[in-house]
Amino acid sequence: MELHTDQVFAPIDHDLVLERIAGGNETEVYRTDDQRYVVKVKSDLGGSIADALSQAHSLRSAAEQFAVCLGPQHSLPSYYLVARDSTNRAQVVVIQPYAGPAKPLFEVDYSQLSVDERRILADQLRDVIRRSLRHYRLTGSMPDLYGRTSSSDAERTRMKAIWMLPKRVWSFLVQRNLLRSHNLLLLRDEKGPQVVLVDYDPVRRSKLYRAVYYFTRWILLWRDHILILLMRQGRANP
Repeated sequence: MELHTDQVFAPIDHDLVLERIAGGNETEVYRTDDQRYVVKVKSDLGGSIADALSQAHSLRSAAEQFAVCLGPQHSLPSYYLVARDSTNRAQVVVIQPYAGPAKPLFEVDYSQLSVDERRILADQLRDVIRRSLRHYRLTGSMPDLYGRTSSSDAERTRMKAIWMLPKRVWSFLVQRNLLRSHNLLLLRDEKGPQVVLVDYDPVRRSKLYRAVYYFTRWILLWRDHILILLMRQGRANP
């Protein structure tokens, strides 16, 4: 268990100590003591209150659009607030319900899924792709269905270094596919498997960068259609 103490947790935790459970490209992810909520701190966006508020409004707007894009069956509610951390910087904090024993698709052993589970999962992933591509046609953007993890803030900083660019490009184009997503969770209940997106951040780069990024994702989603079909037929355990 990796515990962290920070004043930024004050709005949701009285002792200011939360367990770190994950980290992304720009986010540190914690879990509340009662295991009811996930707390995400956007440390890269920290600064003045005015800047943090502006970022929070922008992130919430994007999250609302992506949630509508995927529909309630594939979405989690996200709540945004601004809080000061222990260094007196204003931080954007996101709160979501904790999905319990769910696991990201990256950790799923597809060889252990039954024929029916493979069929249901394939149908849901194809629905997620269809909705994302439709949103791309309408808006020129789409939710990040893939994601990336980091074990610490130091690792995240190291991966952003210019000399790590070839590795990031290789990971983006080859290693990451929808069946190995970090941002899609596989939930299990009496209704069967359910795929849910957990990250609703937009791409915060230049207009040209976003155009190239989303077009490349459009191409890769068509590749993922083939991988999903193979998984459904029991011939893929990526």
